[in-house]
Amino acid sequence: MKPRQIHLLKGIMRGWIATTVILVTACSEAPKPLEEVRSGRDTFSVMSYNVGAYGYADRTGNGQADNLKPEDERRAVREIILSTRPDILALQEIGNPQVFDEFRRELTAAGLDYPFHELLQRDQSEQNLAVLSRFPITSSFFHLDDRFSIGDASVPVKRGFLEVDISINPNYQLRLINAQLKSKTYHRLGHTEMRRNEARLLNNHVRRALGRQHRLNLLVVGDMNDHVRSAPLRMLMGNREEYLSDLKPTDPFGEVWTYFDADSEQYHRYDYILASPYMQPEYIASASQVIRHPDGKRASSHRPLLAVFHARDIEPADTLMLPSYEYDE
Repeated sequence: MKPRQIHLLKGIMRGWIATTVILVTACSEAPKPLEEVRSGRDTFSVMSYNVGAYGYADRTGNGQADNLKPEDERRAVREIILSTRPDILALQEIGNPQVFDEFRRELTAAGLDYPFHELLQRDQSEQNLAVLSRFPITSSFFHLDDRFSIGDASVPVKRGFLEVDISINPNYQLRLINAQLKSKTYHRLGHTEMRRNEARLLNNHVRRALGRQHRLNLLVVGDMNDHVRSAPLRMLMGNREEYLSDLKPTDPFGEVWTYFDADSEQYHRYDYILASPYMQPEYIASASQVIRHPDGKRASSHRPLLAVFHARDIEPADTLMLPSYEYDE
């Protein structure tokens, strides 16, 4: 090979190596840390987490609900929350008021304080709904009177709905509804029909709120116990998501599942963060995620969702097609 050809070949090789290094560096470059995205005052984060019977339950099969969630599982729940430090935390399946108070004290001792909080407990349930917030909760609504009929039976919504108004800053207000719809465990009235009716009643609260305040920043979060194309989810969001949009965060591997059914060894997406039309433009998808954590399986069969938002109103791109929000009495 002639010297000139050798020189050209070396040049080509050097260019190829340089290009390869650039490409590898670009591909392996880590995304911006979540804390960097959230460092400004113009953002806030919301986590929704089914903490997996974080209270007393029958864990030995003796028919007595007298066993507290084991300490290693409770610690794993707390570590997952502490690793992300959300500004607003919506919980499903949190225990009685004493368990909830201890949960808050342990978070505070670890450096994560939520001075504003609400717990919704129906009767003496050990699987309750709660909201904890760094920002002031200015009003709360405990929806415990919703009932539906199946045949001759009049049935209450099992866990109710917890609705709160949160003042993020003087110019930005958030309404959040925390829910857990009927599980897939057997019921003589049919668990799917019960869940569909609960979703219908929850949708009523959504449309009532949006009917009174069309530009409301509204989030509905929680464990809906069904897939996104199911009748209950269509009932809640609208067939074309005209009432609520599915924000659908993913984990670092692009997976969306939130629940692992150990009996059937199947993964499902049952947990959601749903946004109203005027809330959806403020969503920061790149900073939001399904939390993947080494202690996730120990903590709960559910994975938490984290959504990050701009703390300022952003007009939807097209407001001409937004629906009217009538509701069923």
